[in-house]
Amino acid sequence: MRLSELPRRTAAVVKSVNDEFANDPVARRLRDLGFVPGEEVQIIAVGPFGKDPLVAQVGYTRFALRRAEAARITVEVLSATVTSIAPEIDADAPPSQRIA
Repeated sequence: MRLSELPRRTAAVVKSVNDEFANDPVARRLRDLGFVPGEEVQIIAVGPFGKDPLVAQVGYTRFALRRAEAARITVEVLSATVTSIAPEIDADAPPSQRIA
């Protein structure tokens, strides 16, 4: 998925920044700003018309990017599981001993 397609407030991790041609200065600048493989990223806000620019957060830093620039960044959505958020409920325990 491209960063430009990522829904607002959805956590993702950067997989790569794609160069359009050799020594692409825009791709190099994106990597210099912190869009490197393994970094967490999310879209914080979008512009009112045409949804341009996007406000992307990498780590604790926010950047305004054109949609065309964000389309160069490939991301993978992070998913949370219920077990990672809440403790597991023991179905065999009596109701008075279950943790809800």
